[in-house]
Amino acid sequence: MVRKIVLYPDPVLREKGRLVTEVTPEILTLAVDMLETMRDARGVGLAAQQVGEAVQLAVVDVSHDEECINFLKVNGEDRPLASIMPLVFINPVLEFGKRKETDIEGCLSFPDLRADVTRPGTVKAHLQTLEGKKLVIETDGLLCRAIQHEVDHLMGKLFIDRMSTAKRMSLKRILEDMREGRY
Repeated sequence: MVRKIVLYPDPVLREKGRLVTEVTPEILTLAVDMLETMRDARGVGLAAQQVGEAVQLAVVDVSHDEECINFLKVNGEDRPLASIMPLVFINPVLEFGKRKETDIEGCLSFPDLRADVTRPGTVKAHLQTLEGKKLVIETDGLLCRAIQHEVDHLMGKLFIDRMSTAKRMSLKRILEDMREGRY
């Protein structure tokens, strides 16, 4: 079922998600619904907060672009991107590379808003699947950025928090309009 995407400034977007301690039928349904919702909105990722649920569950699918990464290791082994897409995970812990990259990001909770965001260029993501498997994913490119973006959501952080002060100031009027429901 396609769910309604929560828009900024809804307070649930700022809530840190509860750990998923048990994969219940409700969590499984939520994951399926999130995949459908993300695809319907033509997104590459979606966090539970974006559909109104403050739990540490996210989905990512960048399979539309096989060349969006330079490398992918899963549990220490080279893997093709398609082998892990769509990626559905809970309770993530991230380690970041030192190199930073700036690229344009958008967010389904901020329709039509896109801006440069600087993030680490590589990530080592410790994730758990809904089946209870532990995954350690090392990657770069769009997959790296999407994982970081969705994990930020799970922690109550938004991509506007990662923008430079100058960029945030240039978007001040749009963000105020969004807060006031005029956008």
